[in-house]
Amino acid sequence: MESWEKIDAVQRMQDYIEEYLAEPITLKKLAQAAGYSPWHSTRIFKELLGKTPFEYIRSLRLSQAAIKLRDEDAKVIDVAFDFVFNSHEGFTRAFSKQFGMRPSQYSKNTPPLQLFMPNSIRDYYLSLQKGAGENMCKKSKPNAVFVQVVDRPGRKLIVKRGTNATHYFEYCDEVGCDVWGILSSIKEALYEPIGMWMPENLRSPGTSLYTQGVEVPADYNGIVPEGFELVDLQPCKMMVFQGRPYDDENFQEAIGEVGEVMKDYDPEIYGFTWADEDGPRFQLAPMGYRGYIEARPVRQINIR
Repeated sequence: MESWEKIDAVQRMQDYIEEYLAEPITLKKLAQAAGYSPWHSTRIFKELLGKTPFEYIRSLRLSQAAIKLRDEDAKVIDVAFDFVFNSHEGFTRAFSKQFGMRPSQYSKNTPPLQLFMPNSIRDYYLSLQKGAGENMCKKSKPNAVFVQVVDRPGRKLIVKRGTNATHYFEYCDEVGCDVWGILSSIKEALYEPIGMWMPENLRSPGTSLYTQGVEVPADYNGIVPEGFELVDLQPCKMMVFQGRPYDDENFQEAIGEVGEVMKDYDPEIYGFTWADEDGPRFQLAPMGYRGYIEARPVRQINIR
């Protein structure tokens, strides 16, 4: 286990980069945020995150630039300046090296890309400290959870399957943590990417219970990234459970609160029954400001 002084220093650098990504960032400023010398700050940053600060900043800027080119009718030169590149040529070289195509090509076709979407280093080490898997969903006194039923239309699912994973941490160990970046780059996505527990009728032999994917329109005929599958999903109803907002470092407790409520919840009180074969049970990425969100398929009970 790394020392918390080191982890917190790298977290402060991550936070500084996120806040000032659209401005020039110097090693001196990063070192001041970390509270160490420039040399030591660079060393511990690469040790924990696998990239030097400026490799990290460039990858993050290029990924944010790709999202802007995907979602907005923006000129390449304007996007280059927005993300602190000094010239069209320099931005084009960097973008091409990162993604294997010129930004002008990407803005016209927007195929899936491997976006760089780093996680909080502090959250990562907190998850190691507190334990993964079953321990994530244990909470003795759950707090208030908001419940609603929403309709999901007929759609398709772009999914990357594992082999044995039953939860997020096993999935990352098995498949890697880069899947989310590819899913987030898919322009036609109906909603944000999700982690899912696949029902037996949607699992292929020898594939994992837990997967990650993104839903796209039923008539989607775009690119399916290599190693991913396209799965048809029928219309269904989802019972959505949303916990209270929480501090980001307390995400495991928030997951546990919702998990405890879902475990004992009786949907028949409101005229529904669980219908797990109708679609995947899914979770959204934990974000403290909105509370942890998880959903499970249901069907309305016919009353005669």
